[in-house]
Amino acid sequence: MEYTNLGRSGLSVSRLVLGTMNFGPETSEEDSRTIMDRAHEHGINFFDTANVYGRTKGEGITEQIIGRWFASGDGRRERTVLATKLYGSMGDWPNENRLSALNIRRAAEGSLRRLQTDYLDLYQMHHIERSTPFDEIWEAFSVLRQQGKVLYFGSSNFAGWHLAQAQESALRRHMLGLVSEQSLYNLFSRWVELEVLPAARHYGLGVIPWSPLHGGLLGGILRKQRENDAARSAGGPAAAALAERRDTIEAYEKLAADLGEDPANLALAWLLHQDGVTGPIIGPRTLAQLDNSLRSVEIKFDEKTLATLDELFPAPGPNGAQPAPEAYAW
Repeated sequence: MEYTNLGRSGLSVSRLVLGTMNFGPETSEEDSRTIMDRAHEHGINFFDTANVYGRTKGEGITEQIIGRWFASGDGRRERTVLATKLYGSMGDWPNENRLSALNIRRAAEGSLRRLQTDYLDLYQMHHIERSTPFDEIWEAFSVLRQQGKVLYFGSSNFAGWHLAQAQESALRRHMLGLVSEQSLYNLFSRWVELEVLPAARHYGLGVIPWSPLHGGLLGGILRKQRENDAARSAGGPAAAALAERRDTIEAYEKLAADLGEDPANLALAWLLHQDGVTGPIIGPRTLAQLDNSLRSVEIKFDEKTLATLDELFPAPGPNGAQPAPEAYAW
């Protein structure tokens, strides 16, 4: 496994991030524990979760599964860089969601209890809060840090403008501020290249892409359909996107086959080659999926392959692959 610093921080994290959203709803607790143990065997030390994962409001089922795994000992907690999130609703009463100082305190205490730990390595805002000023947010976060309950803070689903707002507010308070941003980013969805990536690089934030396979469309979906193994990836929005972009996906899977690589690993490796990306979140439901993903760290691209991928999945913006502000003006 390769490691890198999380943004401008001194925190060393694996270049693949273990996503745990399936733990509970899709993957049994026994299988989840086996996957986490195998992740450590592979050297994956960066685990991502959220207080709302588990589908049952207020229960934090996924955090509970991880907490019981930590409680089984053998240095599991000490070897893990633990990231969780707050924002989503954990109850039906006011102040049980979003980013008020009250909910930040309650949400942090709840996550610590469920995860059976006394500190969080990375605490992430799951979404921008438009009705709470950053001065209030940073004051509440600073209390958590002073208490030793949180070491670093991050964001998720922020626009570039939000990153600038958050960081400038933190700087005024002489705080480190954010060290990471978790965004939707993959070959199909490259919009973060316009504003989010440039802002993150400017402020020294590591970018953590979620949905790196775009709901399974970049994971060899056509091959799986031929093998009758794509039921989970071919429904809902993925089915509509597949119908719309079938020619592109066929060309992509052919490119992967010509290179002798799994399409999923090709998509992960492409993200690992993007400037500012710390590591994509992988969400394996089986040990085989986890084991297979390790190959992505080893894949190297030549200029021809990168150019082909750009042709298949063009960069967004009126001026092509230019970041802001060049994307809008010369």
